[in-house]
Amino acid sequence: MLPNQHPTPIAGVLELISQPFRDHRGAFLNAFRAQEPTFAEAWGNRSIAQVNLSRTEAVGAIRGLHLQAAPHSEAKLVRCLRGLVWDVAVDLRPHSATYGLWHAVELCPEQANALLIPEGCAHGFQVLEPSSELLYLHSGAWVPEAETGVRWDDPQLAIAWPLPASELSDRDRSLPLLP
Repeated sequence: MLPNQHPTPIAGVLELISQPFRDHRGAFLNAFRAQEPTFAEAWGNRSIAQVNLSRTEAVGAIRGLHLQAAPHSEAKLVRCLRGLVWDVAVDLRPHSATYGLWHAVELCPEQANALLIPEGCAHGFQVLEPSSELLYLHSGAWVPEAETGVRWDDPQLAIAWPLPASELSDRDRSLPLLP
């Protein structure tokens, strides 16, 4: 079945809620299908250049806030396959009317939802259940020299993380604050 699109206050950031097919055996979910109108409209003419999986064990752990700088900007479609995460998109597009605005949704398999994060927006998440796993579709391949981001605790963003940060990578701790 087609997913429903739910716009957010940030242009281009969409929550997609799918309707799994369920029967006595379990469930089947179309995680992405380019020909379906809702996916096609949301993803546009982007290709899928890379698919990543991440698993984070500790409740309270934060990953992010990451993005790739132009000209290597990429869109992401993020879906939780196991557990529960609080997923955040931050608008860092310099000329955007919503620059600096963040939006968060809880992602989990039971909700069958995904978050589309367009080019120029940073992404991060906090783990709310142990051993949470995410699937990411990327419109561009990883380019190490284009990696950038902003600190998860930037006071200008004032992101209301639901839990105290229990774990962070050294890289994420050293990301810059907004200018």
